[in-house]
Amino acid sequence: MKIYPVILSGGSGTRLWPLSRAVLPKQLLPLVSERTMLQDTVLRLHEQPQMQAPLVVCGNEHRFLVAEQMREIGVAPLGILLEPVGRNTAPAVACAAHYLKAIDPEAVMLVLPADHVIEDVTAFYAAIRQAAVPVEQGALATFGIVPTGPETGYGYIRSGEALAAASCYRVDRFVEKPDRTTAQSFVDAGNYYWNSGMFLFRAESYLSELQTFAPAIVTATATAVGNDYRDLDFCRLDEASFMACPSDSIDYAVMEHTKHAIVVPADIGWSDVGSWSSLWEVQQKDGQGNVTRGDVYLDDVSGSLVRAESRIVAMIGIRDLVVVETNDAVLVAHKDQVQRVKNIVDHLKTKQRTEHLHHTKVYRPWGCYEGIDIGDRFQVKRITVNPGGKLSLQMHHHRAEHWIVVSGTASVTCGDKVTLLTENESTYIPIGMTHRLENPGKLPLHLIEVQSGSYLGEDDIVRLEDVYQRT
Repeated sequence: MKIYPVILSGGSGTRLWPLSRAVLPKQLLPLVSERTMLQDTVLRLHEQPQMQAPLVVCGNEHRFLVAEQMREIGVAPLGILLEPVGRNTAPAVACAAHYLKAIDPEAVMLVLPADHVIEDVTAFYAAIRQAAVPVEQGALATFGIVPTGPETGYGYIRSGEALAAASCYRVDRFVEKPDRTTAQSFVDAGNYYWNSGMFLFRAESYLSELQTFAPAIVTATATAVGNDYRDLDFCRLDEASFMACPSDSIDYAVMEHTKHAIVVPADIGWSDVGSWSSLWEVQQKDGQGNVTRGDVYLDDVSGSLVRAESRIVAMIGIRDLVVVETNDAVLVAHKDQVQRVKNIVDHLKTKQRTEHLHHTKVYRPWGCYEGIDIGDRFQVKRITVNPGGKLSLQMHHHRAEHWIVVSGTASVTCGDKVTLLTENESTYIPIGMTHRLENPGKLPLHLIEVQSGSYLGEDDIVRLEDVYQRT
């Protein structure tokens, strides 16, 4: 059996603000290890005999980061499907099923969110093997996590009749997130499992059941994949067809209705890292039960998660807190109250602020830039251009720019003139002048950009030519 991992890398992870932002969500961050959660998810399956190259489904705004993170770990994905908009998991998986079925009519899909922790990989492989036999016969398998306590943040699955295959059961019903008393009764009953959102099924089986219960999704996604087109190394789904697709989850669209749903109990050290408290739970702690990262000083502190991204964080005489510092925001919350972090994000949206959208450091396909200072009619940025990286040929209506090379080599196009600049050299780009910056060297290019003008927004960029095909 060939198994094709389908990695769902959508979502914004608002409950892990201020580290997770819309343009840099939790699955693209190194939260648990030195690698990002997406990278850990892919490497967990890499080099397993049955596993094929992964198919990643993500949003358009994350495409270059996803591709770069795959390159960093040396994995060439089978493809990267770009969703024009979010339509929940049922359409995303349907697009992957259409895509895989065209490659292999017998394709078996292992659907995995990109932002989960699995500590016992051996047990995870065993659960996949247990599900494989009924899946070959047309079953749609979901992996039910053996609960370690009365968790109220997860949905549950109640198992029914046992199948001939070892440790596989028919799904009796899905249960929404319960209150604590109900959750405890589920744990005591012994036949309830946390709903992990991970699945194994044949592409054909999934599409057949989806056609029965949500035919509009099948029609729209078939057209979206049928009219897709290549954009560099990405596969862009047809925008009009996908936007017309109903939004629904796999559970609501298929699993709660089909007679072929089975659950495989999985005791695999699983967490969806859905909050700062759950991140604290899955990480190694010091003798006082603290989880720290970055430049942290603790004195008489216990049971806390402390993360410093840009400066020292010092804490004295504190218990059970979450403190997360970034360059532009600081979160301080009790561990029991971290579910309310999403209220902060809602507030930022209401006030039309930007701290929920991006960090001061913003990644681009050519490298990144970071805001250093901003004031009336000026802005200062630190820019890094990767070797071979090339910004778009562009112009601005409202701002001029000064570039000072700190290290590396810069090839600067300004009008009809091309200049090569090295360390400590600078240049000036007048308002309205066509220009481009690129790094022709083998080392990263670092420079300081000083912008001045009446309007300094990122939308004052008119791209005339772009190797990354951005609009």
